[in-house]
Amino acid sequence: MLNIFLGEMKDVIYHPPTYFDNVYEDEWITDPLSIEMIRDIDKSDVIGVHLIESPVLGPISPKDLSGGVKTLMLMAFADQEKVFNASACGDNCAKWILKIGQEKDLTINLNHIMNFGEDSFEAKILNTGEVVHDMLDFIKIAGQYV
Repeated sequence: MLNIFLGEMKDVIYHPPTYFDNVYEDEWITDPLSIEMIRDIDKSDVIGVHLIESPVLGPISPKDLSGGVKTLMLMAFADQEKVFNASACGDNCAKWILKIGQEKDLTINLNHIMNFGEDSFEAKILNTGEVVHDMLDFIKIAGQYV
């Protein structure tokens, strides 16, 4: 389930892209989930563990991926005890955060109201313990904390 803590949080990794650059593992890059996220978010193709083809930048390394993709990969593959600042992601990452949260227990920190879209979803707001099922529910609570 997706768990969201809104606002200032202790022990959160506030700049996930820097953290990613120092901890990612090669197999994360070629995992089918990562390949999909990289193609969707960065519009780039994974050629191998050390090479991604970007239509804008040309051949790049995993360290040159966007902060959003790096944060998503950390959410998917890093130690489950870690909490990442999802405000490092744009709204284009929201559907992937929801997907990862359906696959495993995922706790994120948000310092803004992320747009999770018009479809229903399920997320527990840790500040209140309430479970939200759509953007209206989410906004009503998030507006109090961010």
